[in-house]
Amino acid sequence: MAIPDFQTLMLPILRFASGGAERSTADAVSAIAGEFMLTETDAEQLLPSGRQTVLRNRVAWAITYLKKAGLLEKVRRGIYRVSARGESVLSSHPSRIDMKFLEQFPEYVAFRDLRHTSAAEAPDQDSAGAATTPEEGLDSAYQRLRVDLEAELLDQVMSASPAFFERLVVELLVQMGYGGTLREAGSVVGKSGDGGIDGIIKEDKLGLDVIYVQAKRWEATVGRPEIQKFAGALQGHRARKGVFITTSDFSRDAKEYASIIDSKIVLIDGVMLAALMVDHNVGVSTVRAYEMKKIDSDYFVED
Repeated sequence: MAIPDFQTLMLPILRFASGGAERSTADAVSAIAGEFMLTETDAEQLLPSGRQTVLRNRVAWAITYLKKAGLLEKVRRGIYRVSARGESVLSSHPSRIDMKFLEQFPEYVAFRDLRHTSAAEAPDQDSAGAATTPEEGLDSAYQRLRVDLEAELLDQVMSASPAFFERLVVELLVQMGYGGTLREAGSVVGKSGDGGIDGIIKEDKLGLDVIYVQAKRWEATVGRPEIQKFAGALQGHRARKGVFITTSDFSRDAKEYASIIDSKIVLIDGVMLAALMVDHNVGVSTVRAYEMKKIDSDYFVED
């Protein structure tokens, strides 16, 4: 089952806190996972940032809005309980509590207006129309920008000359930690031309092992014969590790063949190539950076 959006969680969380029991965010996360019969995989799903689970993020924001509306009250750090107002709301048996519902409470309206953005008045929505938390909105926007960037980057690579593509591959491999320095890697990549091998690079800066490289700036799909040719070249050099990079993609037969042979051949298609270039800052530059900050609870602990 998909994780409900944070507005859908408001009423269940308020019910969970009813009766005067003291609750924590972790308590609410467990209760929500049980109530909505979420699987372990669902509960462990991470935000794109990888720093928090989607479930905990949504539960935390639902609790925040309920507090701002005065339906929950803080007992001590990290612990809350339902307020008299919250109990009164529950006694009216609402079918749903969401941000529109909370607008009847002046404290919530003041909080909403303090944020100064239209996003606070009308929460963002995902492709399915579900309300998203601020972190999810940021992550979603970042992912959309990144997908566009990667597509544009691949177009630029495809329009470049073969010599430029060769230099790009060298720089990317070095940025990923292979090949030693640019000069060292450049001296061996693109110089072999031996039986389907375009170059040989160090696996690490000490050169304890080597990796054979094949790079194809192609538009056509790379099929099994090309991978077989590369694998044969590896065997001819008694090598077991290779990287095959292309600007296009690989056929199913090519992928299956690479997965069953003794030699370890990593296939990098155009989509992965663009993603690696972004990850390792090859051909891209940072134009703006945002820092995500949160309250440092330890700072406010008084001796």
